[in-house]
Amino acid sequence: MASVAIELGTPQAGQLDDVVRALRDWQHDASPLQLHPGDLGWFWRFGAEATAAAVRTWSRGGQILAIGLLDGPELLRMTVAPEVWREEELAHQVVADSSDPERGVLPAGRVSVETPNGARVHDLLSEVGWSAGEPWTPLRRDLTGPVEETDLPIVVIGPEQASEFTAVHRSAFGSTRFTEERWQAMAAGSPFTDARCLLAHDDAGVAVATVTVWSAGPGKPGLIEPMGVHAEHCGRGYGRAICIAAAAELQRLGSSSALVCTPSARAGAVATYQSAGFQRLPERLDRTRDA
Repeated sequence: MASVAIELGTPQAGQLDDVVRALRDWQHDASPLQLHPGDLGWFWRFGAEATAAAVRTWSRGGQILAIGLLDGPELLRMTVAPEVWREEELAHQVVADSSDPERGVLPAGRVSVETPNGARVHDLLSEVGWSAGEPWTPLRRDLTGPVEETDLPIVVIGPEQASEFTAVHRSAFGSTRFTEERWQAMAAGSPFTDARCLLAHDDAGVAVATVTVWSAGPGKPGLIEPMGVHAEHCGRGYGRAICIAAAAELQRLGSSSALVCTPSARAGAVATYQSAGFQRLPERLDRTRDA
């Protein structure tokens, strides 16, 4: 009997909830940091249609085996179901689809794939000539014990504070892209059901830092994506304080741990997370195909 073929697909907007559910199911503290429902939730600020267009799935017999998110045209961030973590057939299919521009995953030229450490896809990319790319530092904080309190005034925002929240984010990242309208689009996505946006103020009531946290459900790791401090208020401990608040909020949501991943070159960001009780995990490297 012939085996069932693996199918590459792009979901419709109405099928995104199936993708989110699969990602929720795959999250586990014993696994390396991987694509999280919160990654799709953060991308959702561009709208459901754009999010669906950026997703790729690999399925067999109607079951999703692997999920990728085109976080920009030249970067595929992807993970696989735990039961096929080391499967050869799936890995070869993902690598072939990602390597051939005609298959609609990545274009010609210099591109990168981000996969979890230890997944067969990650190893196979190296074996077929993809080189080590940008290094990233994952960090984790266990939430089974108590989380310390911070005296910085921090609130969970709703739509009425979205303008203030997005203004701090734009300053922190030096970008004009995250507008109130995009916050509203993000908040309308299904991953946001288990997400919270936190806004910190200083003693004078000035908004100084933001963070968004994403739960994957009780007993599963939650994600910080993103965290930022207003450019005029850096170096005053606000980043550490809001990271501790983020961990506490994820704990209230039932998360078993809090995860975050940042470019290794951002030494200040790594130090901030460590100061908030996050432990460094083994560094991960994108796999890159040169032009």
